[in-house]
Amino acid sequence: MDKPTFSVILPLYKQVNHAEYLYNTYTDNLQLLNDSWELLFVVNGANDGAVEKLNSINKLENVKVLWLEKGGWGRAVKFGLSEANGKYLCYTNSARTEISDLLLILNYAKVNNDNVVKATRIIREKLIRKVGSILYNLECRILYKVPIWDVNGTPKVIPQKVYKQLNITSDDDLIDAEIIIKCARNKSLIIDIPVVSTTRISGSSTTNFMSAYKMYSGLFRFRNKA
Repeated sequence: MDKPTFSVILPLYKQVNHAEYLYNTYTDNLQLLNDSWELLFVVNGANDGAVEKLNSINKLENVKVLWLEKGGWGRAVKFGLSEANGKYLCYTNSARTEISDLLLILNYAKVNNDNVVKATRIIREKLIRKVGSILYNLECRILYKVPIWDVNGTPKVIPQKVYKQLNITSDDDLIDAEIIIKCARNKSLIIDIPVVSTTRISGSSTTNFMSAYKMYSGLFRFRNKA
């Protein structure tokens, strides 16, 4: 199979009950693109049956089902990116992404050549999560002078040749910050597309006070290796 225009990476964690819905939604809508694509599901953590479910319904050569025994957002994203062949590499949070937003951002990426294109979420959540997000992004801006405010916003689309220059190392939730920081340092233009982020489509959030603390403190440790 020729290399596709787009590679879309979807990490899945404890989402077996929504696996078929995600498969049907993404494959049906990606068909609307006027470009070639591949879809990579990355099931991470203990296999809850999602691998078998996806393999049983998958009839498309351009859809891959991958499994990582160890869980983790960054690990799953990084593995998916390493397996992707597209000119433009995209990853997103499958539990929160509206398919219409994904298609919009993919189309923006195609006409912006070597630039990184990402979502900036207009968050409609509890106040404590809003405040936490603002503080995290403020920390990123102060420490690294990143030119955006929603570091963790997805979908993110990165040209393959840009990604190859980044040498991403994070296996945890710091992967988004590392990608943005290194893109900024390489003077890659980062284009923000506003999207409305509301309720989760599937699964449950893995972010808690401990994981948030690790992200805040991790940014300081990250200064020595970013």
